[in-house]
Amino acid sequence: MSSEVEKVNCFIIGSGPAGYTAAIYASRAGLKPLMYQGLQPGGQLTITTEVENYPGYPNGIQGPEMMEDFKKQAERFGADIRWGIATSVDFSVFPRKIITEDNKTILADTVIIATGASAKWLGIASEEKFNGFGVSACAVCDGFFFKGQDVAIVGAGDTAAEEASYLSKLCRKVYMIVRRDEMRASKTMQTRVENTPNIEILYNHSTVEILGDKSVNSVKVLNNKSNEESILNVSGFFVAIGHTPNSGIFKDFLEMDENGYIKTIPGSSKTNVEGVFACGDVQDHIYRQAVTAAGSGCMAALDAERYLAAKGIH
Repeated sequence: MSSEVEKVNCFIIGSGPAGYTAAIYASRAGLKPLMYQGLQPGGQLTITTEVENYPGYPNGIQGPEMMEDFKKQAERFGADIRWGIATSVDFSVFPRKIITEDNKTILADTVIIATGASAKWLGIASEEKFNGFGVSACAVCDGFFFKGQDVAIVGAGDTAAEEASYLSKLCRKVYMIVRRDEMRASKTMQTRVENTPNIEILYNHSTVEILGDKSVNSVKVLNNKSNEESILNVSGFFVAIGHTPNSGIFKDFLEMDENGYIKTIPGSSKTNVEGVFACGDVQDHIYRQAVTAAGSGCMAALDAERYLAAKGIH
């Protein structure tokens, strides 16, 4: 068991657009950041195929390739990027203390949290099989690829209703699969989807299996009341049952909302703990886009730089 201790000016936990952008800005500011990439280096974009809505890529780019570009850019300016996982923190001491999976202790004057959020999935095998090949957890990211086609979306909350509404503007037909006989979405959102002609709400239905060859071509659903199965001929299947922010190890120190998203002071990346900043999807449950995550990563690095300057720490 290692008991090594390493002291750094700036420690970035997690990669992805937010973490890598923070690393680019922190490196250029001379903070010599150390990044631990986490369980999924590159974040959710590494399970995304085509990214077409990020500025600067006129022909689109594959998610994993884009994250590799971000990483190389951060390394070019001197960021120390390592594969590793933070397993616990102690933000009651200064410098802030982080323990890694190999029992190493990192002492950091500033900490930037960019651990992201993980989409909740239904947990059926075919969902994993077709992930990126017709199955998606982000209608705003991937809806464009299904223009003029028939799609299905599963979920019953505001996010599902908003995404169904978004898809209805692009797709010929949207089936909304709702497990119970009512939605959890706000009345306004329910009314909106109910009054959209090309959205068909299937109440009391569950997803049995996603079918296809190389990509999705249909979905088998079950009517929970009659126990009858039927097939929906769709080329896209969207899962909108929520996200889980990867914030568990910070819960004893940082203020969070009821769903576990880290609270930041509006207009900044500052948390309730001095010198600890949060960016990307771990603190943003509204936009959840690569470009907004990158922007908040920039904010976190600038906030960290200004904090260190004010404290006279070099």
